[in-house]
Amino acid sequence: MATGTDPRAHPRSHGVHDPTRAAIPARHLRTDRWWLAPAGTAAGLLAFIVYSTWRAFADADYYAAPYVSPFYSPCLADRCEPMRSGPNWDVFGSWWGLSPALLILIFPLGFRLTCYYYRKAYYRGFWSSPPACAVPEPRARYTGETRFPLILQNSHRYFFYAALLVAGILTYDTVLAFRDETYGWGHMGLGTVVFVVNIALIWAYTLSCHSCRHIVGGRLKHFSKHPVRYRLWGWVGALNARHAKLAWFSLVSVALADFYVYLLATGAFDDPRFF
Repeated sequence: MATGTDPRAHPRSHGVHDPTRAAIPARHLRTDRWWLAPAGTAAGLLAFIVYSTWRAFADADYYAAPYVSPFYSPCLADRCEPMRSGPNWDVFGSWWGLSPALLILIFPLGFRLTCYYYRKAYYRGFWSSPPACAVPEPRARYTGETRFPLILQNSHRYFFYAALLVAGILTYDTVLAFRDETYGWGHMGLGTVVFVVNIALIWAYTLSCHSCRHIVGGRLKHFSKHPVRYRLWGWVGALNARHAKLAWFSLVSVALADFYVYLLATGAFDDPRFF
């Protein structure tokens, strides 16, 4: 006969209150302000969600020569504002009546939504799963990402390839930010600096991705036989150690780049020109 301490006597888990575990009345033993981190994370992500949703549906003020908002590039509908300094591919024709941003944002947002760090961030911040280390989640059962819809998180590796394409297009936009419609190449303003910093952070975040690290060298059995890939794997690994910080820095930078273009497009001020 199974005793009270035999796990077979309690096939269903009840978290920290499972009868097979030590009977500790307190839900956790942490005495620090552990709730600050998940609360701050939730507030930061919520702020970006509100801002990006507003800008994505605004369908206006996303182009100020030679800058095009990263939320709207590449523009895939013929209803886009004139963007001679950025890619404008009339793929969807005139039948697309919604904001052009909704055609492209699904790829970078899908990449971030399925990112390993962002999963941890919004699982803890919004779902309390778990809210912090050594603080149990309020649910009695834990199934991980084995069921719908969370099993779709496995699509992250495919969104990584799309993120590479988007980063390449935004790099093209950044190069064209050095071209002035009047004076030609050689333009450099405050917006140029904003775009250079933004694309550098986007590339750093994208290449620090766990999927990138695995693609570069995750399946190699003998690093000595692949010295180039081993070197690349080491570089990506160094970036990967800073993946969380790069995730936040690039999130803020892409929002700031869009907001800068918005200010220029609405005539709030003129782009300060260096030369």
